[in-house]
Amino acid sequence: MRVAVVGATGMVGEVMLQVLAERNFPVTELIPVASEKSVGKEIEWKGNKYTVVSLATAVEMKPQIALFSAGGDTSKEWAPKFAEVGTTVIDNSSAWRMDASKKLIVPEINASQLTKEDKIIANPNCSTIQMVMALAPLHAKYDIKRIVVSTYQSITGTGVKAVQQLENEYQGIQGDKAYKYPIHRNAIPQCDVFEENGYTKEEMKLVRETQKILSDNTIAVTATAIRIPVVGGHSEAVNIEFEKDFDVNEVRSILEATPGVTVQDDLANYSYPMPIYAQGKDDVFVGRIRRDESQPNTLNMWIVADNLRKGAATNTIQIAEYLVKNQLV
Repeated sequence: MRVAVVGATGMVGEVMLQVLAERNFPVTELIPVASEKSVGKEIEWKGNKYTVVSLATAVEMKPQIALFSAGGDTSKEWAPKFAEVGTTVIDNSSAWRMDASKKLIVPEINASQLTKEDKIIANPNCSTIQMVMALAPLHAKYDIKRIVVSTYQSITGTGVKAVQQLENEYQGIQGDKAYKYPIHRNAIPQCDVFEENGYTKEEMKLVRETQKILSDNTIAVTATAIRIPVVGGHSEAVNIEFEKDFDVNEVRSILEATPGVTVQDDLANYSYPMPIYAQGKDDVFVGRIRRDESQPNTLNMWIVADNLRKGAATNTIQIAEYLVKNQLV
């Protein structure tokens, strides 16, 4: 099983390598791939050293699986080239997510859609993944009518430059900025670029990807995405209106029985999800589960997950595991 990790020296790529090792994914040959400026560098993985190669070299090596986390432009150009030589690409960028011919996969929800013919598979946006993990089992039971979500997103979603900006500001050092404004002691109501409708791309990803993953375009979704000076993960305040009424204790039980979801909702002991606890973990944490008393059939929840793990690297590798287990590669 030859596995290429495209973007191996980036923030998500490094977590992918870590998760591959942790989960003992059956790699017989690792192919670390990065941009030209990183070609020739060495990385260490599971006690061995590997030399970073170019995209062109990696295509020639014909890996069975290529895990992509190198940005949309790179994916658009190179994912088809890998697919042409028989490689199955699992792509972590936004390049293919809304392509009608490509599957958008959260394994716990819709991996059964995958076939051998799927050579480019899209990994959803980190904010979408954690939200639908909690919502999918509730949608199956109560039918979601409308979702109002506000996100409080980690700077790690922007990348290394943003982490460095926060560190510099914290220490009073002048340096390169990932954001137009300071992030230390601040909240920036903009994640990604603005679209013509006044929403950011991040906000519209939550709308479009949720509908696609849950296979239901009738679900109304509206989102506001905020960047905050946090490292450990993304948090979301989610308000869900259902077609059917629900019992809050039953909601809690459904979520507790959902693989990959941990309910953390003990108010007497001040137990609720926070990024500081989610960091480094693969589960999606759900708490503050309560009825919205302002209108019928409506629920409030607080959802937190490590955006670099379940929101990116772990979900990608879980897709690869499903493909291997079901002999689809």
